[in-house]
Amino acid sequence: MNINNIIVVLGEPQSIFVEILFKYFKSKKFKNFNKKITLIGSKDLIYYQMNKFKYKFSLNIINEINFAKKKVVNLIDVKYVKKFKFDNISTSSNNYIKNCFSIAFNILKKNKKIGLFNGPISKEHFLKKKYLGMSEYIAKKFKVKDEVMLIYNNNISVSPVTTHLSIKDVSKKINKKKIINNILKINNFYKYNFNKKPMIAVLGLNPHCETINNFSEEKKEIIPAIKYLNKKKIKIHGPFSGDTFFLKKNIKFFDVVIGMYHDQVLTPLKTLYSFNAVNLTIGLPFIRISPDHGPNVKMIGKNISDPTSIFCAMNLFNKLK
Repeated sequence: MNINNIIVVLGEPQSIFVEILFKYFKSKKFKNFNKKITLIGSKDLIYYQMNKFKYKFSLNIINEINFAKKKVVNLIDVKYVKKFKFDNISTSSNNYIKNCFSIAFNILKKNKKIGLFNGPISKEHFLKKKYLGMSEYIAKKFKVKDEVMLIYNNNISVSPVTTHLSIKDVSKKINKKKIINNILKINNFYKYNFNKKPMIAVLGLNPHCETINNFSEEKKEIIPAIKYLNKKKIKIHGPFSGDTFFLKKNIKFFDVVIGMYHDQVLTPLKTLYSFNAVNLTIGLPFIRISPDHGPNVKMIGKNISDPTSIFCAMNLFNKLK
């Protein structure tokens, strides 16, 4: 079922997101984009930043998603009571962010042809340690379990089995069932959207996939998962040692790399491709994408932030079914 409209939750007001969205809207890519784009956020915030950065384009302000049009910037206005200025992130914007997501969720529950693209959110201030990340927050709202984080890049994508989890807790969450579940969902995603069976690499947890302890996650959980998936005709190899895997001569053979924890795979991906990647949540009843970066408080208001992740997201939305 093809996506015909992208709703964009603007997210944290104290963020670079709006200013890099402007760079996309002024580009030829937006003029050639074949889906509708509807922002959900503060009209006043947008006009404030538009004036500050000297951008000029009209907003099609609507109350219902059905009134959205192609080739223009549609907006569902959400009141932001705090007088806008560039400042530090605080909990004062939490109700505004919650209202933006509430409107988006209501739309998504009624229409499966709509995709979600949300701007960066401060997990510390908005989630207040109740969720590991926004993927988990959104999944909870739609009563979804076992959602999968995929950081997508055209050349190679990565997926951590555990997401924003403390290192001391990672080994407790590595198990055969979760590895199998994640990889099957990623494999199905590639087959459905890109008509291909991805070549998948799996990394070990321990240095060189070895341990002097009696318990080895590689032997007890990771290798059995790989063997099971091989029997299911999944194109999968590993476990590989994380310290050397991301050499260019290795990664050219693979589409997806499965890591055991967040920084094991996101650090090398960002080192190789900078912001040319997006965070995609697999397992929701709709496509959800977010930029592969945070609010970037240090660069707010300077209008010099890299918009590559926005372009990557919109390019991906154009490809997806």
